Amino acid sequence: MAMTSRLRNCRLQPTHKQQGIALVLALWLTILLTVIASGFAFSMRSEAIAARNAISLAQARAAADGAVERTLFELSRPRIADAWTPDGTRRTWIENDVQFDVVAVDETSKIDLNSANDALLKGLLMTSGGLDDQAAARIVDAIADWRDPDDLKRPNGAEEADYRAANLKYGPANAPFETVGELARVLGVTADLYRRIAGNLTVHSRQAGINAMTASRDVLLALPGVTGEVVDDYLERRREAIENKLPPPPFPAAQAFGTGPIPVWRVHAEAKLPDGVTFVREAVLRPVNDVRRPMVALAWTEGARLPAAAPPAAPAQSATPFTLRR
Repeated sequence: MAMTSRLRNCRLQPTHKQQGIALVLALWLTILLTVIASGFAFSMRSEAIAARNAISLAQARAAADGAVERTLFELSRPRIADAWTPDGTRRTWIENDVQFDVVAVDETSKIDLNSANDALLKGLLMTSGGLDDQAAARIVDAIADWRDPDDLKRPNGAEEADYRAANLKYGPANAPFETVGELARVLGVTADLYRRIAGNLTVHSRQAGINAMTASRDVLLALPGVTGEVVDDYLERRREAIENKLPPPPFPAAQAFGTGPIPVWRVHAEAKLPDGVTFVREAVLRPVNDVRRPMVALAWTEGARLPAAAPPAAPAQSATPFTLRR
């Protein structure tokens, strides 16, 4: 009997070991499937969030583009009371739970790279760019050599040979600047200098001077002979006139470099959805007398947000023809 019992126990031991191994494998398989399922669930959640963000961004982009179109409509209206003017006034409103923030200014508020007087460019390079007189003169000549059609070098300029001597694989375009960004390729223009002055330049006004009634402080400081105190005093008087719905006063220091407003407008439009998604459209527009195509977009890019403003207290006027469709 004892012999029979020992033999039975010997036969049962392998079976118990196999059952233990199967249990461990089952546990590991369960853990593996749980990890796979968790990863799949996380991936699907991430894709769902990305899809929602993409939809929100598309809605914000459409809203900002609609705000640009509304601004064009408002600026094209007859000059009656409360009509919009491209004077840099910041306009905010809420419509369909979307918060809008729009600024429009005529393009002569900036200095044109292709047409501006050399004194204006030199003044900007010195006041905003931080260059001394000689360095600013060299950059002005290099800009002129970039845009003129010939290979004749200005006294302090740069032509093909100078770019090769600087180990650059390109030379001057010998044609007008097509974008402000092209300025970064001009010999002597560093990344820091470009960052300092680019926001005050344009290629769309085609004017030798500036419109002081809409120009920024940096642009006004580029005028020869002006001081910060004179500019600040003028800006305060201009602000008061606009707030009282009066025409901005002239700036005597800008008479020799002045020009009137032109029908080319720079529009900055921000649209912020209730979920916080924001899109900024920066556009330069020229209205045309064509009902099917009321404007020509000279520039249409994504911009940077303006400093925070107080939230609007009232919704937009019901007369606006533009509505965000979800």
